[in-house]
Amino acid sequence: MATKVVNLETASYSEAIREAADVLTRGGLVVFPTETVYGVGACATLPEAVERLRVLKSRTDGKPFTVHIGQKSAIHRFVPEMAGTARRLVEKTWPGPLTIIFEVADAQATPVIQETSPEHVPAMYHNGTIGVRCPDDHVASDLLTQTSLPVVAASANLAGNPAPVTAEEALADLDGRVDLVLDAGRSRYAKASTIVQVDAKGYRVLREGILDERTIRRLNRTNFLLVCSGNTCRSPMAAGLLRRLLAEKLQCREDELAEKGYYVESAGTGACSGAPATPEAIEVLRAKGIEIAGHRSQPLTLEQINRADYIFAMTGRQAENIKSLAAHAEHRVQKVGDEDIEDPIGGTEEEYRACANQIESALRRRLEEVVL
Repeated sequence: MATKVVNLETASYSEAIREAADVLTRGGLVVFPTETVYGVGACATLPEAVERLRVLKSRTDGKPFTVHIGQKSAIHRFVPEMAGTARRLVEKTWPGPLTIIFEVADAQATPVIQETSPEHVPAMYHNGTIGVRCPDDHVASDLLTQTSLPVVAASANLAGNPAPVTAEEALADLDGRVDLVLDAGRSRYAKASTIVQVDAKGYRVLREGILDERTIRRLNRTNFLLVCSGNTCRSPMAAGLLRRLLAEKLQCREDELAEKGYYVESAGTGACSGAPATPEAIEVLRAKGIEIAGHRSQPLTLEQINRADYIFAMTGRQAENIKSLAAHAEHRVQKVGDEDIEDPIGGTEEEYRACANQIESALRRRLEEVVL
């Protein structure tokens, strides 16, 4: 069998992508670039194509290949329900060099199987799991998005040989064994993707690649940042209240939040360092069973903004100040409530209590919008 090679630097790009998608949907094998290594794909709902891929890769174990998707929003066709670690890693790493193995309780109930046939479950799912990759490469993304059938893929090499980082390296193994090769030059990272398995308890790194264990651990965190002006009353109260509300929602103790990947901190746009929370703030929260006596103020920093997933400001003006400091974080900044929460500094304990209640109500509404 002759293998056709299309150089994307000289060929019509749109025609090449259409041709590759057509080859896949007719049962062919296509070699395509990703940001890590070159892959070889087949349509998962065409048994003859999957069998060709199995023979090519000497895979006799019956386990499925990794599903590849062009847009991360497509994950819901294969994994309808995600929360916790799975959701965080999808949101923070895709598209990117991370293969995620998800738990799926009922593969036959997934949209992709409902749209096709239960006979295709073994081509994508195994023992209640599925491996999915969303490459950060425009060629791979366009091909996978344009192909009308789900695609499974593996590295474009024979078993035991190094994964190829150029089309030439892929052809050295697969020339005459595949139908089409899309040549887009050397892959960006020239290194395999990281593989992580996730479940309700967390994650396990099965193979380190571009992303190491330390990076995965950092990406698995969800960071909340509460911001006021002086960081001695509103934002410390908000941080204490949010920890309590998160623990309630996650059905855990507050000291278990970090273990589950949730962190809460506070800062002030005009704060000095080291000041304690006001006595009124301490007493009002103590009455709610929350202790913030150990709090010490800190000024808002760019580092805090950069690591925060959710940034809640007490007023619209503070939200705008944060956005002006870090325009790239604009989509993560919002007022904690619909109305500004005014500073109770210098007020009575009753005014502090009303402020704390206002913050608590606002945080409860915000947490309804956050998928944990």
